[in-house]
Amino acid sequence: MQPGEEIESLVDELEAIVSEAKSPLTGGGQKKIVDSQEVYEILDEIRRVFPQEFQDARRILKEQDEILVHAQSQADSIVADAQQQAMILAGDQEVVRLAQQQADDIRDQAQQYERDTRYNAEEYADSVLAHLEDNLKSVVGTVTRVRQTLNENSGPRNSTNNVPW
Repeated sequence: MQPGEEIESLVDELEAIVSEAKSPLTGGGQKKIVDSQEVYEILDEIRRVFPQEFQDARRILKEQDEILVHAQSQADSIVADAQQQAMILAGDQEVVRLAQQQADDIRDQAQQYERDTRYNAEEYADSVLAHLEDNLKSVVGTVTRVRQTLNENSGPRNSTNNVPW
């Protein structure tokens, strides 16, 4: 039985006694004749049940308050956890953003290094080839001068008189 139901039932009994009671022959109106013993028994029962009903109601209210406090505590904890997770995620996103920025910087530096290295390698190769070309020109010039000197000193090539053998 729910708290208060027993008292409500006893009050309903009192009401039924009053409504079923007969009106006196004289005075009529709102006056009724009831069995006082029956009314007193119901009132005694209400007095007996009433303190228990109050205790039950107080206990229920206390439990309700404890449940509300616990629920509020859990809600606060959930909100705090959610805020902490949001901060962690925001921090993680910042770390990812910084890492991406650093990766972009490193990639840009690597590309610049590659361009610089290629330019320097091409410059070096061109310098080496120019030096080689100059050396080859010098050698060709020397060979040409030597041949010319040989030709000038030796006379005609196909002449059989000049062969010492």
